[in-house]
Amino acid sequence: MIASLTPDSMPQDALEVDAEGVTGATELPVVVLSEQVAFPRISQPLQVTDPASLWALERLRDGAQNVLLLQSAGDAQDADLYTVGTVCALVRQYLIPSGGYSALFKGQERAQVLATERDGDGLVAMITPLNESMRNGPELEALRRTLSTQIHEYAEKSNQVAPEVVSLARRITHAGYLADLAAAKLVEDPEHQQQLLEELDVYERMFAVTALLNGWIRTLDVRSSIQSQIQEGIESAQRNFYLKEQLRTIQRELGIANAVGDEREELLEAIAGSNMPETVRVRATKEIERLEGISPASPELAVVRNYIDTLLDLPWPPAQSRRRRVGLKSARRVLDRHHFGLEKVKKRVVEYLAVRSLTEESQSPILCLVGPPGVGKTSLGRAIAQAVRRRYIRVSLGGVRDEAEIRGHRRTYVGALPGRIIQGMARAGAVDPVFVLDEVDKIGRDFRGDPSSALLEALDPEHNRNFSDHYLEVGYDLSKVMFLLTANNEWGIPPTLRDRLEIIRLEGYTAREKMAIAKGHLVPRQLKDHGLAASGKTRLRFSDEALAAIVQRYTREAGVRELERRIAAVCRKVARRRAAGEPAHRVVRIADLRELLGPAPYTDRGEDTSDRVGVVNGLAVTAHGGELLPVEAAWSRGKREFLCTGNLGDVMTESAHAALSYVTRHAGRLGFQPNVLTDAFVHLHVPEGAVPKDGPSAGIAMGTALA
Repeated sequence: MIASLTPDSMPQDALEVDAEGVTGATELPVVVLSEQVAFPRISQPLQVTDPASLWALERLRDGAQNVLLLQSAGDAQDADLYTVGTVCALVRQYLIPSGGYSALFKGQERAQVLATERDGDGLVAMITPLNESMRNGPELEALRRTLSTQIHEYAEKSNQVAPEVVSLARRITHAGYLADLAAAKLVEDPEHQQQLLEELDVYERMFAVTALLNGWIRTLDVRSSIQSQIQEGIESAQRNFYLKEQLRTIQRELGIANAVGDEREELLEAIAGSNMPETVRVRATKEIERLEGISPASPELAVVRNYIDTLLDLPWPPAQSRRRRVGLKSARRVLDRHHFGLEKVKKRVVEYLAVRSLTEESQSPILCLVGPPGVGKTSLGRAIAQAVRRRYIRVSLGGVRDEAEIRGHRRTYVGALPGRIIQGMARAGAVDPVFVLDEVDKIGRDFRGDPSSALLEALDPEHNRNFSDHYLEVGYDLSKVMFLLTANNEWGIPPTLRDRLEIIRLEGYTAREKMAIAKGHLVPRQLKDHGLAASGKTRLRFSDEALAAIVQRYTREAGVRELERRIAAVCRKVARRRAAGEPAHRVVRIADLRELLGPAPYTDRGEDTSDRVGVVNGLAVTAHGGELLPVEAAWSRGKREFLCTGNLGDVMTESAHAALSYVTRHAGRLGFQPNVLTDAFVHLHVPEGAVPKDGPSAGIAMGTALA
């Protein structure tokens, strides 16, 4: 770490150095500066404690004449160093109690870094000198005199410039020297200093420094004028009043006083016209009053204004609300129009709507739709919103791990926002929307909190009348919201949250139901989307056999998403051929599927009703529904061995061994001698070995196959 020495430790003559330079390309050790810039002709006191800079001092003691002082553009690594630095000579150094050295360097001249390389702990740079360009003439002399006067004026008004700097500036006649002195002693921003160091044109460098000083002097004049105006009408003890008057004076100078007053009146009118509870209204009014005391340049102004806008954007329940009655028959018709089948689910939803329409004080449980992907959980929530004529809001919770995503961030944090529930209510613009929380079984938890715990307050009818969001800091009523949750796996929902939900299971569709959905919904929609729905010769039709083959041989899922994608793929290819003027299908038949969709990825085994020795059909449960799982067994005389194949898991392998033990133990009751299996090679196989299989419920099927 390299830091500047205090001004008290600088010698009085440290500012004046000779102007002898270093010429020619050479290799020098590098001392890296952090947020500092060394200038030619100016002394640079440093504390050197890092290994690389200590190595550079060691090179000086070994005979090196100079070092290169180079500012770091980032984290003091050579990859982040500026390419222009200052060649300096070491004046003196001495040990300091904390370790390292206190050193004084004299700037010699600017240098361009051609290359750098590591040398042990240190850094060596190959440099070439950079020469200044002078424009001798009256303009340069006038600019030098102006800069000298500005240094004196700035020192008087700011009281932040050392007297020896002002005295030296009066004596300097070299324009480049004066510009470097001002840049080193008056400019505090390291980036500005680096820009001035890299400017080789003396006139341009002096002009840049003069412009900076001129702006600072004007700022000091405005500040002094404002303080003088305020001081005339107030007493020194009235500090708070002084600050407000100072702000008002600044606003008058900038011409924004009227705008602030108009904005305040508009916000107060908006609050008066809203349905905010009294406690929220008082809080919003206080925040508006805070706006008057915040500087327009302060970041807090945007924070307060965003908070007020959030309160105004939220829907607030009126003092008296009418009960919303729902026509149950019309609601059922809407559900039937959007979803095929699902009779149990529709019946339960209608019962739920009936209770909510009779009493708004009902504390019925929150519905949670659980089922495989693609069975219509999310779209069912949209249909419910349409049936009850309410706004529909959906928030996906998959992958959410931070509690602040639900409860919001406190306003003390930069970029704070309300939680997703409050954001959803603001988008809805109504106090009673249908609010779908999707993928609730995929909520995570980590060191930032448990989002499912934050959901408890929002979903519990006992507590959601005063839901607490960290950003709002006032209670918000969620009791009129119709929450609906969806999940793929019931047991992925946290137990404390699952206890507050009523689980409604959406089973997968049967092949017959998929056919009906495809004919009634999917095919018409895809034909319309692909421009193939017109009547006449351009209309595309699917035969029933083709749809059945797509369902059974090209999809293997509980829902209908993949089925719709397959139908869309057929429509795209037909549309492309028609657009290109090529012969295209008018009716898609089963024989056309291989051409349009390629080979079928699945085989339709169907039900094997024939009786065969050693073959038994079991049932398997997959993420896409259920399917047949045949189990095959065979034996032959030979070495005693039991072989299980078919990519079976540990549980199924144990079930197979248990089944063999049971069959061997009860061989007499099953009609064969025990030694038939004990002195034989027995092979148990479950087809489709590329698919991993495991589970605890295949023992009976295995035992039957072995028997």
